[in-house]
Amino acid sequence: GFALDRAFVARRLGFAGVTSNSMDSVADRDCLVEFLSCAAMLGMHLSRLAEDFVLWMSPEFGFIDIGDAFCTGSSIMPNKKNPDVLELLRGKCGRLYGNLIALLTVMKGLPMTYNRDMQEDKEPVFNSADTLLAALKTLAAMLRTVTFKPARLAAASDDAFLLATDWADYLVTHGVPFRRAHELVGKAVALSIGRKCRLTDLNAADLRAISGEFDPGVLGIRTAAQSVNAKKTVGSTNPRAVERELAKWAGLLAAQPGRRPGTK
Repeated sequence: GFALDRAFVARRLGFAGVTSNSMDSVADRDCLVEFLSCAAMLGMHLSRLAEDFVLWMSPEFGFIDIGDAFCTGSSIMPNKKNPDVLELLRGKCGRLYGNLIALLTVMKGLPMTYNRDMQEDKEPVFNSADTLLAALKTLAAMLRTVTFKPARLAAASDDAFLLATDWADYLVTHGVPFRRAHELVGKAVALSIGRKCRLTDLNAADLRAISGEFDPGVLGIRTAAQSVNAKKTVGSTNPRAVERELAKWAGLLAAQPGRRPGTK
C-alpha cells in the first residue's frame, strides 16, 4: 500500500490524532451515539426542571411566576395562565430519546464495516443539536423572567412535620440510636395527627409519656430556618453551603471560552 502520513492528514483535517484501528474508524458511529446519549440525558434534566416549574406555577403551589411572553392564556378560562414554553421543553425530551434510539437501532444489526444504512445518522444528530440549542436558548431567556413568591414559600415550609427528621437527629446527638430515634419521633407524629395539632404543639410531658428516652430539648427545634442552618455537610441546604456552590458555578461559567464579562 501507500506510505501515507496519516498524522499529517489528521492535522490538516483538524483531528487531534489518528485511530489505531482503521476498521473501527469506518464501521462505527460511536461518537454520534455518545453525542445523542448526552443530548438525551440533558433533555431529561431539562424536562425535570420544566416539570418542577410547571408544578410551582400551579395554584396548588403558587411558588413562582413566569413572564407572560413564555405563557399563553386559556382558550376558555380568562383567569388561566398556561406554561406553554415549559410544557414544550418537557415534551422535547421524547424527541431526544427517540433520536438516540433511532441511531442505536440503525447500528445494531450491521456487519463490522461501512454500510449505507449509516447515512441515517445525519437526521437524528442534526435534529438533536438543533433541538438542544433552541431549548437551552429559550430556557435561559425564560429563567430571567422567573419571580419567586417568598410569602407562599414561607407558608409551605411552615409545616412542623418537616422538622421530624431534625428531631430524630437531635436525639441521635444525645445518645439515642437512630433506629430508636426514628421510632420515637414517629410516635410523636402519630400523636400530633391524632390530636389534630402541630408536632411542635406537643409538650415535654407528651414526649416523656412516649418514652423516657425522648429528650424534650427537641421542642427547641421549631422552624425551617433552624433546620437548614443546622446542616453542616458539603452539598447541604445550609445557606452558606448553597452560597459556596453558587459562587463555584458562577466562577466556572465566567471562565468558559467566549463568555462575555458581566453576562449572566
